[in-house]
Amino acid sequence: MSPENRSLLMRANRLLGAGLVEHNLVKIEDLEKANERLLEIIASNQPRSATVLGVLAYEIKVIREEDVLQHLVETEGLGLVDLRGYEPPDDAKKGLDMDACWATWSVPFDQEEDFTFMASAYYLSPAVRSYWEKRHHGPILWFGTTLEGIAEHLDRIGNPGNSKAPFPVPGAAASAPAAAVPSQAAPAAAPTPAPAQAPVAGAA
Repeated sequence: MSPENRSLLMRANRLLGAGLVEHNLVKIEDLEKANERLLEIIASNQPRSATVLGVLAYEIKVIREEDVLQHLVETEGLGLVDLRGYEPPDDAKKGLDMDACWATWSVPFDQEEDFTFMASAYYLSPAVRSYWEKRHHGPILWFGTTLEGIAEHLDRIGNPGNSKAPFPVPGAAASAPAAAVPSQAAPAAAPTPAPAQAPVAGAA
């Protein structure tokens, strides 16, 4: 991973942690423990496991990804997507920085005219949203998904047939119907994708 993407990874995780605390999804003391563990993972050069959300959810076990996704639906109006229903189009794969995807736990999964459809497990990190909005000149429609969903999708792009989640996640990446949230640059009348939908565990 390049120094630029390593720095991006650090910012993405730092601001995600701050966002989780700000939205009362985790306690500051639990975040501090997770950050210590995250630094150990980064030092051991395991970029696909370098996720503070993964540490909080699957090592310390003080939050569930389903709760984060439900929060995004209820408070941010975000749509959710199951990436298993998508074969990445050539336009989405062209020039894709895989390390940046791993660093931000986000990936563009479709393109329609000027609109880019972006799936992310790190939507609550302003550093992640800012990074991708600067890379795409047109409006972005953001969708929430799980760490597992991102990992499996990136594996299909970079190493087909060898999909492996970064943490032992029970079940598959789920999604639920909800309205998509465009970035600030998106016009009001944005096209809405129609991915295969399935309810998020624990979502209302």
